[in-house]
Amino acid sequence: MSRVQVLSKETAELIAAGEVIERPSSIVKELVENSIDSGATSITVEIKRGGISYLRVTDNGCGIDYEDVPTAFLRHATSKIHDKDDLNSIMTLGFRGEALASICAVAKVEVLTKTAEGQYGVRYSIEGGEEKEYERAGCPDGTTIIIRDVFFNVPARLKFLKKDVSEGNAVASIIDKIALSHPEVAFKFIRDNKQEFITAGDGELYSSIYSIMGKQFAASMIPVEYELNGIRIDGFTVKPLFGRPNRTMQHFFINGRYVKSQTCTYSLEHAYRNSIMEGKFPSCVLRMTIPPSIMDVNVHPAKIEVRFTDEKIIADSIYFAVKNAILLDTAPAEITVKPPKPDYTKPLPEQQPIYSQDTFSALSNVSSVHETRPTVREEMPVQSVASKPFVPQTYVQQSPPYPKNENIVNVPYDILPETDGEDAIEQLKPMENVQFKYISENSFEKKKEVPIEQPKEIYFRVIGEAFKNYIIAEVESDLVFVDKHAAHERILFEKLKSGQQKLVCQLLLQPADVLLDYGEFSALIQNADFVRELGFEFEISGSSDVEVKGIPSILDGCDPKDLIIELAKNICENKANPMPEILDDMYHTFACKAAIKANDITSLRELSEIVKIILTDERIRYCPHGRPVMFRLTKREMEKQFKRVL
Repeated sequence: MSRVQVLSKETAELIAAGEVIERPSSIVKELVENSIDSGATSITVEIKRGGISYLRVTDNGCGIDYEDVPTAFLRHATSKIHDKDDLNSIMTLGFRGEALASICAVAKVEVLTKTAEGQYGVRYSIEGGEEKEYERAGCPDGTTIIIRDVFFNVPARLKFLKKDVSEGNAVASIIDKIALSHPEVAFKFIRDNKQEFITAGDGELYSSIYSIMGKQFAASMIPVEYELNGIRIDGFTVKPLFGRPNRTMQHFFINGRYVKSQTCTYSLEHAYRNSIMEGKFPSCVLRMTIPPSIMDVNVHPAKIEVRFTDEKIIADSIYFAVKNAILLDTAPAEITVKPPKPDYTKPLPEQQPIYSQDTFSALSNVSSVHETRPTVREEMPVQSVASKPFVPQTYVQQSPPYPKNENIVNVPYDILPETDGEDAIEQLKPMENVQFKYISENSFEKKKEVPIEQPKEIYFRVIGEAFKNYIIAEVESDLVFVDKHAAHERILFEKLKSGQQKLVCQLLLQPADVLLDYGEFSALIQNADFVRELGFEFEISGSSDVEVKGIPSILDGCDPKDLIIELAKNICENKANPMPEILDDMYHTFACKAAIKANDITSLRELSEIVKIILTDERIRYCPHGRPVMFRLTKREMEKQFKRVL
């Protein structure tokens, strides 16, 4: 066993620095918080290559005296606290005295600083904890800190940094949050020589939200102002109508510090219960002012996580603040009347009617029946001979057929009411390569003479639909119950996965502006070609905004904002190689959104086509989420229930 020994100063400082400095964004956070604590009203942050090669923070704060500059870079040197009692009343963002010492231990640092009272400023440089230059210099009031070559002396840490764009996104995310928490400070963020945003510094939180998050996000917010048990909460929360598919836009600040807290998240979402659509999450920018004595911000060196002495007080305050804001927002939702969409599926005058995508959009590429309706209302077997599903004329490319199965006989219409199906017939194009036999008793006797190698016919008859969701069909001696949504979802999924269903872009009459977080935005832009192959069309409209101009035609009627947010999130979570990992997920999403839904009005003919495909394709047994598509009830089991057999 090795002997116990004291680590060298250099090794100990590198280990300590690793607890505070994880990546360039950690450096930005520490430096900007120090600038705010210095009383700065204007802060500029500039980065290059994600902050790895170059990072500069400039402020107009109080500056540092000449004599104090070297001391500021020593570990545990701070002007924020003086004794242990001060730990119970911390109101500043930084206080541990480790930031500058940790930064200079892993990077090359240059400081230019001057106090308002000083005649000259100071230029100080330090690399890897070793002082290089220390001299007087001319500079404006305030402090400028330049960081170069982060982790130049810790190659193991440098190797695990992400790509420049990812590190830059992390920096941008930090600046966003700090700027939101301090609207009284004018922030400017420059990234690779391009200005990302600038805030007014007028003290108005709404103006900061507008500058950073965009016009559309700001317009969706309602004000929050509440006080309970000495805890004051103010800010903005989203109108229930504008919920998002994820929690990326939930921002909580305590005493000017951005925090992550499950208590805050749960209380926020609890306040929206029964007000927001299921599967949607509220966005917010909420600031809490609470006594320092009831929380501990020293849980983690990065000071993002906090611990409360009484979780219930915090939870109640957020819940009632947000709930009251929602109830007070009694103004009716603003409705934008969109121009009617031209219906290109309607037949032109004196032309053959074509397939109507409006009536049958949910069953895209599902085969139909001949529009000639039997005149005799009797059970008449119909034999399909290697039929090929037809394609709506509005699609670009005809899809190949489903797996052939020539032993299906479809007889669903003998109980069809006169009014049911007539509308569908008017909007259906005759199916190609389908023969219909109307078999009399004589012809049926002749059928027995057919060679034995002919496939056995399977008769099915759609009886109807229960609860507007479950198809009931008679298949030989069984009753089959089919979940129409799950079945159609799986049909579309298999077509998408096999390439039979092509994703064709449908342009929107009104483009949709979508705000993404920086990681999602970057992932979307880097995979723009892949996104367009999925049938989306978009353009960049801001630093993290995109303008969606088209969506896959199969998803007509779906919210383009939700679609692009979910797509960007999936790509972001599989950055290394998004194609294999997210295609199945996106096909699941597309199929689920495009499939017919429970409570949709579905004609008996359409229900029959679903049953027909299920009987021809053994893959259609479970939906993409794993739920069963159908189950059977045998004739014998029914007879047992009625005591006809024992």
